[in-house]
Amino acid sequence: MIEKTIDLNKVMDVRELPCSVKHPSILKRWFELPVGDYFVLVNTHDPVRLRDQFQAQFSGAMSWEYLQQDSDLVRIMIKKVAQIAPIDLTNPCSGDNH
Repeated sequence: MIEKTIDLNKVMDVRELPCSVKHPSILKRWFELPVGDYFVLVNTHDPVRLRDQFQAQFSGAMSWEYLQQDSDLVRIMIKKVAQIAPIDLTNPCSGDNH
């Protein structure tokens, strides 16, 4: 259960998005954040590959905090803590665990 009060405008529910747009949409939202701001990702599962990608590419520029981890619902607060140069967001995800 979420213990923090979350602004509903900061929620990004990707449960219904197809794989081809899910990762690029999440990355785009993060890149558009001002430093110090966040959004809450809502998904049906833990997006391990996305977390690994964030940690590999943006180490030190983001924070990843689980707010809820149930078998069919995951909420994660993703925050931008430093500015980073943009990357190409047009490549679709690989098709595995998103």
